[in-house]
Amino acid sequence: MIRRQRTLRTPVEFSGPGLHSGAVVRARLLPAPVDHGVVFQRTDLTDAPPIPATIAYHSQKDRRTRLARDGAEVETVEHMLAACSGLGLDNLVVEMSGAEFPGLDGSALEIVRLVQRAGLVDQSSEAKHFKLEQPVYVKQGAATLVALPSDKPSLTVQYAAAFDEPGVEGGTFQLDLSPQSFEQELAPARTFCLASEVETLKKAGFGKGATRENTLVLGDPETRMRLPAEAVRHKMLDLLGDLRLLGADLHAHVIATRSGHATNAELVRLLVDQMQLAETAGLVRRESGLDAREILRMLPHRYPFLLIDRVVEVEGARRAVAIKNVTINEPFFQGHFPAAPLMPGVLQLEAMAQLAGVLLLRRLENTGKLAVLWAIDKVKLRGAVTPGDQLRLEVETLKSKDQVAQVRGVGTVAGRVVCEATLMFTLVDS
Repeated sequence: MIRRQRTLRTPVEFSGPGLHSGAVVRARLLPAPVDHGVVFQRTDLTDAPPIPATIAYHSQKDRRTRLARDGAEVETVEHMLAACSGLGLDNLVVEMSGAEFPGLDGSALEIVRLVQRAGLVDQSSEAKHFKLEQPVYVKQGAATLVALPSDKPSLTVQYAAAFDEPGVEGGTFQLDLSPQSFEQELAPARTFCLASEVETLKKAGFGKGATRENTLVLGDPETRMRLPAEAVRHKMLDLLGDLRLLGADLHAHVIATRSGHATNAELVRLLVDQMQLAETAGLVRRESGLDAREILRMLPHRYPFLLIDRVVEVEGARRAVAIKNVTINEPFFQGHFPAAPLMPGVLQLEAMAQLAGVLLLRRLENTGKLAVLWAIDKVKLRGAVTPGDQLRLEVETLKSKDQVAQVRGVGTVAGRVVCEATLMFTLVDS
């Protein structure tokens, strides 16, 4: 049974130093509407863009998960995202007064307690999920990750760790994910380092906010564990945080050996590729998707100028995905290079604009309006679109204020980017 989307009942506020920077940051967790997703917002930067917690905004950095967008970034967000995965928290605004998320006790336990105190609320739509049908494999040096199809309507994670520290044993741990198992078995597991690397990490600028309370030092006889195999469980906690960047509940069996944030991110990219292929082929149906009849009710366009066939999903007022099936019967192929038919680039942009219209007109305050395109910027036509192709269009709202909106769009064919642009709209009465 697919669960409902969830958000917070009431806001949560807390502060603390970052584990690496030591800088004190204030964080606020705010309820968000259906299909909003988990989105970070820097409150200390002027006009900082919202940063969705998806792999598209992942930015590689050592020993932590970082997300970045247009000059704004947030980092060490993996414990927060792990709590979202473990508790089934789908829609959330995370405000931060600085770059690094507060380290708290070095685990996800305090976040879980704060969320539970605020309360969780089921929402009207189904939670987005992806049932894996084909194995996915990542290997980087000694680290491996494999995701396998599973008969369970949930996620099972298995982690095997080995540590290059004399006297420190590795271990394995396996968990069938649920809010209860996450809270009891993973959330209390704290971050760690090896005793032999403490000085090197300090010289490199890491761990300025680390203490004996929030960081395990493996190989140090004074270290006291909260849980058996606490370090192994923390690696699994980090993995769950990174898997949240899929933007959907994963139904699969994931087996990890010595993996870290870099390999975790690569696995998520491969999973996103599979999920998008399944969505494009119609094998995965989203509750927020629209068929041709629903599109006709929203847009004023008609054949031969209606250029989207199916809306795969609409995520609130933030993002939408659609498909255009390009066939040899398209009327424009009769005169546009008929010996070697190509879909005109301007029509690719028009299809993108029509999808943006769907996204903008889904907002309640825009009911009865028309989304009129009045400016296009940063246009890049990167590849040919030919008969037989499926053009996948994705648009995301960059800014929306009063009756003006700015939308970023990308078109792909079989994972290859063929067009992209920034579109400006004004909303007028129909």
